[in-house]
Amino acid sequence: MVKQVFYFSVLMLFLISCGGNNNILGSDSTDLNNNDNTFDGNTSRDWLIPVSEVKDGGPGKDGIPSIDTPKFIDANDANANFLKDEDLVIGIVKNGEIRAYPHKILDWHEIVNDNFNDDFITINYCPLTGTAFGWNSFADGAKSTFGVSGLLYNTNLILYDRSTSSYWSQLKLKCVNGILIGDEPLLENVVETNWKTWKALYPNTKVLSIDTGFSRDYNNYPYGDYKTNNDFFLFTASPSNDALPNKERVYAILDNDISKVYQFQKFSGGKVIKEVFNGKEYLVVGNENLIYSFELNLSQSNLNYQYDFNNSEIFFKDNEGNKWSIFGEALEGPRVGEKLKISKSVVSFWFAIAAFYPNPEIYTE
Repeated sequence: MVKQVFYFSVLMLFLISCGGNNNILGSDSTDLNNNDNTFDGNTSRDWLIPVSEVKDGGPGKDGIPSIDTPKFIDANDANANFLKDEDLVIGIVKNGEIRAYPHKILDWHEIVNDNFNDDFITINYCPLTGTAFGWNSFADGAKSTFGVSGLLYNTNLILYDRSTSSYWSQLKLKCVNGILIGDEPLLENVVETNWKTWKALYPNTKVLSIDTGFSRDYNNYPYGDYKTNNDFFLFTASPSNDALPNKERVYAILDNDISKVYQFQKFSGGKVIKEVFNGKEYLVVGNENLIYSFELNLSQSNLNYQYDFNNSEIFFKDNEGNKWSIFGEALEGPRVGEKLKISKSVVSFWFAIAAFYPNPEIYTE
């Protein structure tokens, strides 16, 4: 317990000293219950989440600085300089660009505002819930950037857009306060896996550089044993669910307010399953390091799929002779160029899915 308090104290002091303690909630977060309380031009009465459960994370607005001018290096340079095979990365393929964003950097910055040949994408990661998304960098119909608000809901990141100062709950995938309240981000397809798997899929990938413009020790995880200690929380999430260990990383399909969860250990050695969840037929493919899923149409549902990853871009195949990438594009065969519809999903610590999507279904073999 002393170790946990030490790590938390050091983290808060460091972040506050780097970013300033610009506390938009004031010293008492219960001020949010006062309908006359305002900040950034927004009234606190209009929230889509319980305002009493919106917590001040400590560092303040932009106290954890986003990366707004990212630099990238080649995979070989990342291998040599700072990435190990087991390090987790967020991967994206967009407009001919292939990029990886290491957790080691995202742990310290949480948000990267990036540009893919004039398509602007915000990569956002919450280290406290282990969740990452990519979404279009637009707010109120115009290009924007996103930052770390300093607020948390159910111990999960709340972003703010710099165009309107509206607040966005990452795991609810919705604007929860401000003039854009109720808006949902337009998601981009990203995967989370380890560096070894990503560079096997895409050896020509670029990697977010540690040359961020900030002084951080990216080889040092800033939260102590948080990732592995199931009883260590900086903030609480509710409801809780003890069906799985709190910090177990799971893959979750999200459909409105419900979810189905898949454990990586159930896909060890490679696996493909087809099943119906909430009235939709899904194809779920993966191994112990990477799981992804797709919504199938009637034509695609009639195919039989097999895992087929051999350290190349091809990840699975079917009985027609088509070979598919992890992003669901047919790279070879009679359907070459066809794309499967990627489902809404995320990799997450179990406790976070259980809090945001109560009583999630758990896949059993």
